[in-house]
Amino acid sequence: MATAAIVTTPRINRITGAIITAAMKVHSQLGPGLLESAYEGCLAHELRKQGLEAARQVALPVVYDGERIELGYRIDLMVEGLVVVEIKCVDVLNPVHLAQLLSYIRLSERNVGLLINFHVAHLRDGIKRMVDGKDWER
Repeated sequence: MATAAIVTTPRINRITGAIITAAMKVHSQLGPGLLESAYEGCLAHELRKQGLEAARQVALPVVYDGERIELGYRIDLMVEGLVVVEIKCVDVLNPVHLAQLLSYIRLSERNVGLLINFHVAHLRDGIKRMVDGKDWER
């Protein structure tokens, strides 16, 4: 397992870098104040222009007692099948937002996620990266 993580780390870093760059482009063109769905759609578009797979509103079942249970959870964006992206448009990111991202990472069995809050003056202030359950500053 450690070998797989080493092999994929540079790729995941490239993908998260591409996501952040694309998010900054979207934010600079649209600014803050729109609905999450607008940023989600535009970010997915930017990522696809770069040749990345960006799936929107990915269903996320909960496995409980050996059963897959559909509860309506949705990942905003899953990029290249590796990175979970949760988009917010809130005044302040709260611990519950990071907890949501962590839950989505665990339920999807991924290691990396980005929480991007577009309701900020400078997008760099609205990005949180989570790796293996730990909050990492960009």
